[in-house]
Amino acid sequence: MDIRSIKPVFFSPTETTAKIVIKIAQGINPDIITGINLTPPGARTQDFGQLKDELTVIGTPVYAGRVPPEAVRRLRRIKGNNTPAVVVVVYGNRDFEDALLELRDIATELGFRPIAGGAFIGEHSYSNETTQIAVERPDDQDMEAAKRFGESIKGKIGEFNTLDGMPALAVPGNFPYKKWVERPEMAPVTVESLCTLCAECAAVCPTAAITVGDSVVTATSECIRCSACIKKCPTGARKWESAWIDQVRKWLNQNCRQRKEPQIYL
Repeated sequence: MDIRSIKPVFFSPTETTAKIVIKIAQGINPDIITGINLTPPGARTQDFGQLKDELTVIGTPVYAGRVPPEAVRRLRRIKGNNTPAVVVVVYGNRDFEDALLELRDIATELGFRPIAGGAFIGEHSYSNETTQIAVERPDDQDMEAAKRFGESIKGKIGEFNTLDGMPALAVPGNFPYKKWVERPEMAPVTVESLCTLCAECAAVCPTAAITVGDSVVTATSECIRCSACIKKCPTGARKWESAWIDQVRKWLNQNCRQRKEPQIYL
C-alpha cells in the first residue's frame, strides 16, 4: 500500500492532542497533510463529509479513562469508507483505561479501519504551578516517540498490498467501558483584578461557554472542564475554585509522579 495523503482529525482544547497527532502524521511523511480540527464550537454542527482514500489519524484526550462525550459527538460528524485509520489518545499520566479501545470501536463504527493505535502523555488539564501533573508534556522525548510511531506505521503499511490483508488492531481496555460518574456542574472562575477582558478565554472555549463584555461570564452547564481557558489566559485570571478538583489534583500529584511513556500498538 502507498499512502500519499494523511488527514489528522483531533479534538484538542489545550492543543496537546493536536501536537501528538500532527507529529505522528509527519513521521509517516506523506505528500499531503490536511487536518480536521474538531475543537471549535462550529464543529458541533459542521458536515465534514466522508473520508475515503486518506490515512486518517484520529486523536482525543482522555477524561476519566474514557473518550470525552463532547469529542464523541463531534467525531460522529465524520464518516469513513473502509478508510485506514490510526487511533490515538492522550492522557495526564494516570491511566488511559478504556479510552483507546473505545476510540477504536467508535472509528470502526464510523466506517474506518483502525490499523494502529497509541496512548501518549500530555500535561494534565488540572495541573498548575503549585500542583504539577505531567507538566510540559508532551516534551521532546514524547514528540520523538510520536515521530517514530509514524515511521513504524509507514513501515507496516508498506508490508501489505491491500488494507484487507492487515490484521485487526488489538488494544487494551475493557468492554463494557468504564462507567461515567456524573459530577456537579462547575466551571473556572475569573479573578477580576487580573482580568484585562482580552477575550482569549472565550476564543479557545470549545463549547462557547464563555462570553466577554464588561465582565467574563461562563455558562457553567456548558463547561466540559477542559481547562483551555485557564491554560490560555495571559494574565492568570482564570482558575479553578473547586474543592473536588483540589482533591483530584492532590491525589494525582501524590500517586502519579512516576513518568509514564507512550504505548503503541501495531
